[in-house]
Amino acid sequence: MPTALKGRGAVGAPQHRFASDTREWADDGWTAAVPDALEGGSPAAHKDADAEDAAWWQQAPQSVATQVHEERARSAIQKNDSPDIFFDHSVNPYRGCEHGCIYCYARPYHSYLNLSPGLDFETQLFAKTNIAQVLRAEISRPRYQRASLNIGSATDCYQPIERELGLTRQLIEVLCEAEHPFSLITKSSAVERDIDLLAAAARKNAAAVYITITSLDPQLTRLLEPRAAAPHRRLRTIRRLAEAGIPVGVSVAPHIPFLTEDMEEVLAAAREAGATTAFYTVLRLPWELNAVFQQWLQAHYPQRAARVMERVRDLHQISEADRLRGKSYDSQSFARMKGQGLWADLVRQRFRRACAQLGYGRERIEMDWRGFALWQARQVQTARQGTASAAPQPGQGSLF
Repeated sequence: MPTALKGRGAVGAPQHRFASDTREWADDGWTAAVPDALEGGSPAAHKDADAEDAAWWQQAPQSVATQVHEERARSAIQKNDSPDIFFDHSVNPYRGCEHGCIYCYARPYHSYLNLSPGLDFETQLFAKTNIAQVLRAEISRPRYQRASLNIGSATDCYQPIERELGLTRQLIEVLCEAEHPFSLITKSSAVERDIDLLAAAARKNAAAVYITITSLDPQLTRLLEPRAAAPHRRLRTIRRLAEAGIPVGVSVAPHIPFLTEDMEEVLAAAREAGATTAFYTVLRLPWELNAVFQQWLQAHYPQRAARVMERVRDLHQISEADRLRGKSYDSQSFARMKGQGLWADLVRQRFRRACAQLGYGRERIEMDWRGFALWQARQVQTARQGTASAAPQPGQGSLF
């Protein structure tokens, strides 16, 4: 069985659903035969046995290095037509995420890259190095239809490699120059680096930040989100953003039964730090994430693994027949984010009551689009002037 690696969320690299073959570990008896046969032998024989015991095929790796691959994006904006999500457009500068959150619903997307949603998702990263230039070109088009835009909806836009690459800051610079309203979501304190840009956009009512806090338990979050900021550090980030005049919300997501049961405490701490809005989701396990998460449960919480999974299935009202087939998630709209049924209703009541008691706003932050409308008009005018002033180029007919 795979063992947990320090600083990593997944405890293995299961094959993705498009793989043409399947491999699994099996003990053929050869590794145990060497020391047993040499029991009571000479010191030299024991030395050889020790070397065999330390062989690479018997040792779990102590760490797995992160590899970053450059990628040239052909488009920057992804359109969303799901009724469960509050934004219409999203921009993600990275594929994969070094934070290693074991519950991340974006893990199965690595299958399309012929990589494992397990360890590969958090060690094989792809950076869209031209994402800012592509975004500028897309929002400059005359036919561009303005819509709510979120940065980092799939993978965290402030994961550790952002400190070196700075792709998220480049995106924010483009949006601020165009006065295009946007929001971003992260669980990293690195967002504080861009307070200057975010505060300037917020003064024009064109920016909002959401910080994810899954739990206040540092031991639990170290296992759930091994390379993300500690809970107390995220609370400090909320405070700094709020003091800079930036609208801040808190995402209590995902709710994992019998693990992240301190929803009310998270909401209270975030409210005291300056958060004004809040939302939550329940754990959802699409595709390979179902096996990746259950493997993590067996490695870290074997005593309660079965109990957690049964309640997760209750939250999504999985039938007995589907449970026998191993299903743990229902992807239908209006239910996948918050769940359905009795247990989902109880979680919803807890959240709403806590928000009402703490004074959280229930309305979304309205963005001001007037600045972008003027910028877009200037772009169109500049393009027209450039076309009209362009000198005619000699064609083939001018040679005769």
